[in-house]
Amino acid sequence: MRLAHVLHLAMKELRGLLRDPLLMVLVVYAFTLDIYTHATAMPETLNRATIGIVDEDASPLSRRIGDAFLEPYFVPPAHIDLAEMDARMDAGIDTFSLVIPPDFQRDLLAGDRPELQLNVDATRVSQAFTGAGYVQAIVDQEITGWAVRDAAAPPVPVDLTARARFNPALDPGWFGALTAVISAVTMLSIILSGAALIRERDHGTVEHLLVMPVTPVEIMTSKVLSMGAVVLLATGLSLTIMVQGVLGVPVAGSVALFLTGAALHLFATTSLGILLATVTGSMPQFAMLLLLVLLPLDILSGGMTPRESMPEAVQYVMLAAPNTHFIDLSQAVLFRGAGLSVVWPQLLALVVIGSVMFTVALRRFRAFLR
Repeated sequence: MRLAHVLHLAMKELRGLLRDPLLMVLVVYAFTLDIYTHATAMPETLNRATIGIVDEDASPLSRRIGDAFLEPYFVPPAHIDLAEMDARMDAGIDTFSLVIPPDFQRDLLAGDRPELQLNVDATRVSQAFTGAGYVQAIVDQEITGWAVRDAAAPPVPVDLTARARFNPALDPGWFGALTAVISAVTMLSIILSGAALIRERDHGTVEHLLVMPVTPVEIMTSKVLSMGAVVLLATGLSLTIMVQGVLGVPVAGSVALFLTGAALHLFATTSLGILLATVTGSMPQFAMLLLLVLLPLDILSGGMTPRESMPEAVQYVMLAAPNTHFIDLSQAVLFRGAGLSVVWPQLLALVVIGSVMFTVALRRFRAFLR
């Protein structure tokens, strides 16, 4: 393999990518707007939920409960009557409706156990699950505080101090932004390398390459090198400008170490993209095959949920996937500030998987050129 041939072919691949506006838009979108959306559009905590309160008691306790629903978890509660409640929920105005029955405070003072009614619009799934717990906790806290207002607070036998490490503000945007970068590296590397080969076939330039003094390994290496370099450059810029600059998300560890792991990961995933392109006949078929590959890689590799929560068989199978080790490495470096002494097993695994993937893809690529 001659380095000069590889570099010339790589420059040709880059020029072909620049002439494809759709792929260029995809690269820019994946490392800018998509990351911003993941960081800001889907908060995991309750945020500005709408609630209506039907206060049929009109007591100091019921007013205290109504005043406890504060921003940013809830918008200021709407005080409505019972006849309005169903209509407001049917219209999607209120996500929660809390009904405080008559004589609620008097029944509590008498030692009875009065009941409150909470209606939840379960079609708003992201708020319904967490919001019901928030409402329960707020009501319990206010009733307890009102009941012991004149009594001395009982001593607490155990004092539990919680310390949130690596994300002290418990900001879900930190996790969302960095996870989106990690996911974009895998997705774009497979798409760009596979599309580069399909573009050669559609334009008829594969036949031109076959009559030139270049070998299949030089052609494939140039595609891996060029598309991997584009994704690696976009990743570095996105971490610096979008994640740290625009979103203000701190990166705990070494960016250089993360990019080293990303480069090894790209070696495997670009080879996988070429392998997938050799078994498809067109870009639509390639896109359909991507759905069968990208979704399991993204869901089962630990990017969305911890691998420990999955069945053991799935955990063992996914050890053969490069992004399983890349996600472990990325989370250790970017979230927890780990160094080389911690992530070297993941780096070694990426080298082994990348070498195997490149060898398999090269064999298929040679057969594709015949």
